[in-house]
Amino acid sequence: MSSVRTPDPNPGWLNEDDLREARRRLPMVYVQAVPVHLDPLGCVTDVGLLLQPNATGELERALVSGRVLYRETIRAALLRHLEKDLGPLAMPQLPPSTVPFSVTEYFPHPSETGYTDDRQHAVALNYVVAVRGECSPRADALQLSWLTPEEALGTDVQAEFAGGRGRLIEQALAHVGWGR
Repeated sequence: MSSVRTPDPNPGWLNEDDLREARRRLPMVYVQAVPVHLDPLGCVTDVGLLLQPNATGELERALVSGRVLYRETIRAALLRHLEKDLGPLAMPQLPPSTVPFSVTEYFPHPSETGYTDDRQHAVALNYVVAVRGECSPRADALQLSWLTPEEALGTDVQAEFAGGRGRLIEQALAHVGWGR
């Protein structure tokens, strides 16, 4: 039997009320990317960190991050969020495997994971993504800073992350063999 309903022009998108209700009832799936610059040997030289305002207007460090839409592949979600946050000329080189370097579980209240997101219970798949082009932050990001791994791991920079997200930088760098 065929459907006579009009197809949804934006499948996978929820209006704000539906999204708020879904966040109240279901874990949301996200992708997060740690953008990096590599030297000719493939070693990380710089880590890209976004600076953006939070809900109260305070500035905090952030990673490229966003929801995976219904019927969207992990690769497509990563590429969409990298282009949204870093601009269309960033030239990200997606990893050959969609296996993340870690999976992070966020809760609206402090929990045993140490990761929080006041809005929701979320599960994030985390990736290191090499970037070769020119980046110009878009959307709600005010600035993209390229920091050395040492700077990105410094206590001052780590304190600028909310919800435990700064720990992901250490995990990402360990995953690519930095500091060994």
